[in-house]
Amino acid sequence: MITLHHVPQSRSMRVFWLLNELGVEFQVVEYPFDKSLRSPEFLSLSPAGRVPALEIEGERMFESGAMVEYLCEKFPEAGLGRGPGEMDRMAWLVWVHFAETVSQHVAILTQQHIMLYEDSMRSPTVMKLEAARLKKCYGAIEARLSTPVENRDYLLTSGFSACDICVGQAVYMARHFAALEGFPETEAWYARITSRPGFEAALPRPDSALIYDRPFYEVPDG
Repeated sequence: MITLHHVPQSRSMRVFWLLNELGVEFQVVEYPFDKSLRSPEFLSLSPAGRVPALEIEGERMFESGAMVEYLCEKFPEAGLGRGPGEMDRMAWLVWVHFAETVSQHVAILTQQHIMLYEDSMRSPTVMKLEAARLKKCYGAIEARLSTPVENRDYLLTSGFSACDICVGQAVYMARHFAALEGFPETEAWYARITSRPGFEAALPRPDSALIYDRPFYEVPDG
């Protein structure tokens, strides 16, 4: 049995979505985004106290990018990876890991808007800079999707893959801080991939504890 240790609206959602798309049997253990991630039990799964953690074949994994690569290699019949020698292998690696570039900016904005409780701790300058950096990331996605080649409905010419899952989930979080307005190809791609049942199944449950309690966080004046 595969067990995913998951916090809704976090990086672990990309692995949750991937597992849904792979069509394999798995179970999810859900946590709130709180001190339970510092418990000895959880630290035995993920020593830095971060999600996701994955139990598979009697082993334990942490780091979502590594999980994505491993799961795509383990279940190649799903067609979500691109192995050595295959078309789009280089681009697959680039875009799977580009998700972390987006997520790093999201993490800083999450800290600024949500984790810092006192207004005096927050920096409107940092918020503006990081939101602008997210839009630069959107620009990179837009340029990729605007490339005049056949079948550019997804990030790879060869079709839907784990790239779309990883980057799509990062954009799902980024949209709390930077709107997709002005990036029409990216908006259309995002709508396309998030209409998939695998994405919908990875969304928070009605009773899930959420990191984000509003759809969008404005930069305060200052």
